[in-house]
Amino acid sequence: MAPRFCMECGHPLELREIGGEERHACTACSFVHWGNYSIGVGALVLREEKVLLVRRAIQPGKGNWTNPGGYIEQHEPIEKTIVREVMEETGVTATVRGIVALRDQPRDIHNVYVAFAMDYVDGEPVPDGVEVDAAGFFSLEEMKQMQVAGFTQWLVDIAIHGDMQGLLPDKEPNAPFQGSGFSNLRR
Repeated sequence: MAPRFCMECGHPLELREIGGEERHACTACSFVHWGNYSIGVGALVLREEKVLLVRRAIQPGKGNWTNPGGYIEQHEPIEKTIVREVMEETGVTATVRGIVALRDQPRDIHNVYVAFAMDYVDGEPVPDGVEVDAAGFFSLEEMKQMQVAGFTQWLVDIAIHGDMQGLLPDKEPNAPFQGSGFSNLRR
């Protein structure tokens, strides 16, 4: 569904060519609707050669085993989002080690998914009972008997067989900015 009214002043939007693309722009102010986007995050938490998985209790993917994850909130740093999502869905405390995979799905709502390698800290998996109805740490052998979502299988392969270096948080960026940056540069 295309936007019809300006989010800044409420006037009608019209289609205009801006930057080589047709975009919805306000007829009264300078507002331009640049598109619809969502940013999802997923956790790859390993403990003793096992991966933390949850079974989805809601659509999409109800009944499938997936890695814990969710969507960022408007003013929430992305590395806090994934820590929160793991805690909310499983009760497990984990810390971010780095980014190990990205998925880009351009569509009506353009989705970018960021997969984080995470270090297990504490807690036994307990499902939230809303979004997930089961949670646990599982070996590759155990997963063969489970209905694991295809995308999660790909991520688990990265978690188990990849070098897990990925992109690491840049704790001392050379240019100040609000938020966090990730880099594969080793300092």
